[in-house]
Amino acid sequence: MAAKLRKGDKVVVLSGKDKGKEGEIVSVDPKAGKAVVEGINMAIRHTRQSQASQGGRIPKALPIDLSNLSMIDGNGKATRVGFRMEDGKKVRFAKTTGDVI
Repeated sequence: MAAKLRKGDKVVVLSGKDKGKEGEIVSVDPKAGKAVVEGINMAIRHTRQSQASQGGRIPKALPIDLSNLSMIDGNGKATRVGFRMEDGKKVRFAKTTGDVI
């Protein structure tokens, strides 16, 4: 199945502790159905100091389920994503506005 949400998309969180927050997708794992969104679902990871890096408490964005994310359209509202053919190419479009993404 084609990916409705991809790396670089602006999304809003629909449910969970970060509900209503917006961010950009950093990476997507289609097999697990999860995505890492910048600044969303943050957790503290404790790392030991080494010669290469400073140790301490480092905040890290953890993956969030794709079903809890929705694309942001041109008006800044959450929208679903659809597919259609234009000039022989398959393109994604916002269901609310009909604009090609």
